[in-house]
Amino acid sequence: MEYRYLPKIDSPDDLKRISREELPAVAAELRDYMITTVSKVGGHLGSSLGTVELTLALHYLFNAPKDKIVWDVGHQAYGHKILTGRRDRFPTLRQYEGISGFPVREESVYDAFNVAHACTSISAALGMCVARDLAGEDNHVIAVIGDAGLTGGIALEGLNHSGHLKRKLLVILNDNEMSISPNVGAIAGYLNRIVHGQAYMRVKDEIEQLVSSVPRVGKRLLKLTHNLVDAAKTLIIPGLVFEELGYEYIGPINGHSLPALLETLEKVKKIDGPVLLHVVTQKGKGYPMAEQLPVKYHGVTAFDISTGAFHKAPAAAPSYTSVFGTAMCELAEQDSRVVGITAAMPEGTGLDKFAQKFPTRFFDVGIAEQHAITFAAGLACEGVRPVAAIYSTFLQRAYDQILHDVCLMNLPVTFALDRGGIVGADGPTHHGLYDLAYLSAAPNMTVMAPKDEAELRNMLYTSVNLGTPAAVRYPRGNGIGVELSREFQKLEIGRAEILREGGDGAVLALGSMVYPCLEAAQRLAQEGLQLTVINARFLKPLDEELISCLAAEKPFLVTAEEGTLAGGFGALVAALVQDRRIPVSLLRIGVPDRIIPHGSPQLLHAKYGLDTDGICQKIRNFVNTRRSAVHAF
Repeated sequence: MEYRYLPKIDSPDDLKRISREELPAVAAELRDYMITTVSKVGGHLGSSLGTVELTLALHYLFNAPKDKIVWDVGHQAYGHKILTGRRDRFPTLRQYEGISGFPVREESVYDAFNVAHACTSISAALGMCVARDLAGEDNHVIAVIGDAGLTGGIALEGLNHSGHLKRKLLVILNDNEMSISPNVGAIAGYLNRIVHGQAYMRVKDEIEQLVSSVPRVGKRLLKLTHNLVDAAKTLIIPGLVFEELGYEYIGPINGHSLPALLETLEKVKKIDGPVLLHVVTQKGKGYPMAEQLPVKYHGVTAFDISTGAFHKAPAAAPSYTSVFGTAMCELAEQDSRVVGITAAMPEGTGLDKFAQKFPTRFFDVGIAEQHAITFAAGLACEGVRPVAAIYSTFLQRAYDQILHDVCLMNLPVTFALDRGGIVGADGPTHHGLYDLAYLSAAPNMTVMAPKDEAELRNMLYTSVNLGTPAAVRYPRGNGIGVELSREFQKLEIGRAEILREGGDGAVLALGSMVYPCLEAAQRLAQEGLQLTVINARFLKPLDEELISCLAAEKPFLVTAEEGTLAGGFGALVAALVQDRRIPVSLLRIGVPDRIIPHGSPQLLHAKYGLDTDGICQKIRNFVNTRRSAVHAF
């Protein structure tokens, strides 16, 4: 497509110079540019295609950055990025040193709040409203949240508080009946009844017009019949939850109709108080493949636009996610107590297989990680063996529930932490770098990390049969390609595995770092440095006796982990040798205590010395420094 309008739009002010009649043409160009770019670099396509008209209407009528637009999650904000001065940089989307896939305050003054985890927009926007009022200013604040985002506790807490405070706030509910997967739960059902019923505002107006038209007494009668109007509303729309929470509810309206959006938003701007505008959109709008397969085209790698086929080389090994999903089905066949729980991500966690095979033992709780964990705790109290499959970065949201509702009662809940470590293009908000540190502090918790997909199966089996809280943490992507036995093996808790013997030092590797460390040891052996390599298997409990023996016998120890060095595996090993007064030199390899940017996992592993080359160089430097110190002494 030849772009007539987009090259002229470097800010919302440029957009405002275009006539309303031309905005549909701008929408078509915006969609085409998104599809063309994302087909080359990947990204979250479906959600942003669904909000093109809404984004145009917001920037056409409001005055960002003075008016604050807070996007929930940020999957829907690509159009916002393009219209706010980042059009030329959009092809760098999610690339190392390119623009983020999410709104980031450091990237643009138009990004009012950093996001990427769902459900935060209403609370953040309310804070901005109160700050505005304290300063005596008069700008608008808009929170754009998806229907799936309303299932999160913090979103409902934000609605409750904002309805109570009555500050001028516009919440736009972008309803496409999807999160990553189709929505579940009572709230989704409630919204569906609204969408498929009559538009409330139209009916309300008709009732008021009817009462007002009564000769001579109409206006007085209208004052006396508000209860009648409210009763009529409850017949038309079940519950009226939003109005009961203190909001003026408007909608639902067609989120792809620019005239409807512009007309409604102009009216909404004049309302002094909290308003919830219900907008209905289609995820993937404008790209047939994404419309038909919204789950598949939620987050995509590079693909062919004409066919929709993804440009991915055939995997040499199954993904850890798929191995987990298959293992869950096998465990459930063996043990009727096993149930699977996910927070709005059955496909992403691999539990979609389990859901198909064991529908009565599968629970998708929506974007509600806190509820997922306490729900699991309740199940465990009654003898069930729940497995909560949640990405590492999202489990952070439920830390209190892990500690208070599972660990303090020592309940047999298994946490399957997918995406542990560096995940790549989604960046700082999605790297699973802190799980080792935050889980190791929880009492009664056993924490494991497999070196390969076969060990993942055995760790899952061990966890389910342990009878106490346990976490299995594994990386994103494909496994090593090892043979997968049909039979499960129960691992001895806290027992590491010796993979290679060497007298010059010992490397203690955890999880995804085991194979790179083995390769590094083999390479260093050719240089005359012979290293023992240990598959730690367990972060908690550590194999204290083996580590102590190695510390006493070897000239130095190296720990390697794909997680933060602050409070992680290496820190626990350091504490152990210190507590036992073992004088050993220790090198800790891991992720430094800083924000890790987005970029491909391979690039980031190399940047932080977590690949084979980096491990070799860190150990060489460490050994040379030790030798220099000895010679100097």
